[in-house]
Amino acid sequence: MSAAPARPFRACRPAAPLAGTLAVPGDKSISHRALMFGALAVGETCVTGLLEGEDVLRTAAAMRALGAEVVRDAPGIWRVAGRGIGGLTEPADVLDMGNSGTAARLLAGILASHPMFAVMTGDASLRRRPMRRVIDPLAACGARFTARAGFRLPLAIEGAEAALPLDYRLPVASAQVKSAVLLCGLNAPGITRVEEPQPTRDHSENLLRHFGAEVTVEPAGTGRVITLCGQPELRAADLAVPGDPSSAAFPLVAALLVPGSRLRIAGVGLNPLRTGLFATLREMGATIAVENQHFAAGEPVGDLLVTHGPLRGVDVPAERAPSMIDEFPVLAVAAAAAAGVTRMRGLHELRVKESDRLDATAALLAANGVRVAIEGDDLIVHGTGRPPPGGARVATHMDHRLAMSALVLGLVAEQPVTVDDASFIDTSFPGFVALMNGAAGGGAPALRAA
Repeated sequence: MSAAPARPFRACRPAAPLAGTLAVPGDKSISHRALMFGALAVGETCVTGLLEGEDVLRTAAAMRALGAEVVRDAPGIWRVAGRGIGGLTEPADVLDMGNSGTAARLLAGILASHPMFAVMTGDASLRRRPMRRVIDPLAACGARFTARAGFRLPLAIEGAEAALPLDYRLPVASAQVKSAVLLCGLNAPGITRVEEPQPTRDHSENLLRHFGAEVTVEPAGTGRVITLCGQPELRAADLAVPGDPSSAAFPLVAALLVPGSRLRIAGVGLNPLRTGLFATLREMGATIAVENQHFAAGEPVGDLLVTHGPLRGVDVPAERAPSMIDEFPVLAVAAAAAAGVTRMRGLHELRVKESDRLDATAALLAANGVRVAIEGDDLIVHGTGRPPPGGARVATHMDHRLAMSALVLGLVAEQPVTVDDASFIDTSFPGFVALMNGAAGGGAPALRAA
């Protein structure tokens, strides 16, 4: 598998404030699940607003390889003709999941309860990420897994001949593991039960109901218990994918930090289990209004109206981490320009993302003159209330969110910031550079190839 050539990029202060109205790509988490559930349903599902980033395209290719018909009719508009629960067919070749841990872990759940043999691999970054967190619970259904040392890809899966329902308590909050267990339970008789210690994003539960599955959610201590009745007949159900709040985070933080900015980000998903960043920024003093609220496929959606203003440091509680787990690098950028200390607690999950995001985020800030420290699983950023010095070349470690966070830092820092490789941004946010430059108006682009 040959690697794409690196694409260094540089960001500097824009010539004008960020202004106008923009729309971010469709929610990545929902896009993955829309394709998977559509493939497991009976009939044809039309999905609009699908994210067409590399990660989601890998999921589309995998579902085709498993026998579903997945067709792109127009930009963002896709049709999925499903095979029904238990109707998928054995793939003829290795399933390459690229850079997507979500796709790999959720697909492992589907494959575990289907009587077939399959092998998954991915790019160099994904092959470094541990898969034991899904292998351990899924093996209880009767599936067999063979992986490299450290439970890493490539991963061979022999699905169960007669899958057993699962009853699993997550040791740590993880929407990916929860979803993998629920997807496995779809092709097992009886009740599959998952207990999570803290609520995590519930797109799987919402979409399962949207496609006709019987799912219940009940509180349990600080977390929740989700139960699924196995072997339902999922029915095709059209859906519109809202804008990804994790993608909206980048222009949003940039607008808060670039003087004079006032930006509308239209049609963003506002699932309360995904909006921890917005709550945290408001605590820091950010002006973020929500307008045009409505619902789509069980998900709340609205426009975010963001206005530049000063920020102050805050203490971010650990229990909020699941609702903003992908946004901590760009929150750290905001904290670097805020007045005072921001402490982000309980970030152990950042250790197993596309990179070790905890260490890499700290390194990003330190290289650009920001005082930063790691204490256990906490990240402490000492903001000065002024633009950070900047001027560094940042190692992105094949991590799209690190690359975008560093480029946002470059828009407000005293000196330009360069990333060693921006090619991975397209895995989640195709068109990021053009969108950010467009928001900054005319003149020389603030983001450009280095």
